[in-house]
Amino acid sequence: MKENRKGILLVNLGSPDSTKVSDVRKFLREFLMDGRVLDAPWLIRFFVVHCLILPFRPRASAEAYRQVWTPEGSPLVVISHQVTDALREKVRLPVQLAMRYQNPSIEKGIEALLKDGVDDILMIPLFPHYAMSSYESAVEKVKYVLNQKASGVSLTIQSPYYNRPDYINALVESAQPSLEERFDHLMISFHGIPERHLRKSDPTGKHCLQISDCCEEECPSHSTCYRAQCLKTAAAFVSEANIPEDKYSVTFQSRLGRDPWLKPYTDLEIERLGREGIKRLKVICPAFVSDCLETLEEIDIRGRESFQESGGDDCRLIPCLNTHPRWIETLQNMVHEFEARD
Repeated sequence: MKENRKGILLVNLGSPDSTKVSDVRKFLREFLMDGRVLDAPWLIRFFVVHCLILPFRPRASAEAYRQVWTPEGSPLVVISHQVTDALREKVRLPVQLAMRYQNPSIEKGIEALLKDGVDDILMIPLFPHYAMSSYESAVEKVKYVLNQKASGVSLTIQSPYYNRPDYINALVESAQPSLEERFDHLMISFHGIPERHLRKSDPTGKHCLQISDCCEEECPSHSTCYRAQCLKTAAAFVSEANIPEDKYSVTFQSRLGRDPWLKPYTDLEIERLGREGIKRLKVICPAFVSDCLETLEEIDIRGRESFQESGGDDCRLIPCLNTHPRWIETLQNMVHEFEARD
């Protein structure tokens, strides 16, 4: 009997190919036309994206990207390639990188694995938490492309790893140098999502945001509840890092539009802490495994400016996991578990 040839596909969100307004517009069009990101009927989504967003937002977004762009390109893409290379050195299986939007594409990543003779793929979404706009969207795209190109190939999806001990240990160890510095408050900022996404992802239809303390009361809904998973990551992190309860808070960033998103909002909390006398603020963003626009520009540039304008002295971003050895070990552990599956 022929033995399956296993391979690994890492999938991150993606980035524009350059800081040109045309490339940013192309990225935003693909991103926002995803029905799991902007979850409105197609015709409404098309109107909102092409008539209300794309005529205006790409220029401002391009300027934001220019502030964090590196000589090698987008920080998220560059770091993701570095992570891929580091993992290749640790495992025997072929490893490819893909982005949910733009390049390197999921199509190219799967084609490379198929060309290498792979017929059993482990997809590792580079999103620790389940959200329909990130984890679910990437998973469904990989399933669709694989079905189009090689429907007989086996696909295993790495489950969300928001509370895996090795992931939590990697977070703590990577943050330790920053936590050893003097600070008054630690903000644990997760990417925000609209509240309606929680309700849509709730398989019971009657738990998430439907009852008080929904995230504290254990429920099968938590397997797809982004907020519950974020809170569990935060609780595990502060416990392992020995952060006192009165010295940290959990917030949600990057909201878009007027609909209610998960609260409290990071930008408003940064201003509030500055006004209330906090002088030294640290911010960690565990939902991102690689530094990107949302961490480097939104937090480390705009967040710092806002904090100082509100009366604070210094707001410092704690770097993401990036290429930290413990993070590479966590990915390596996932691969070894996949190898041992049969």
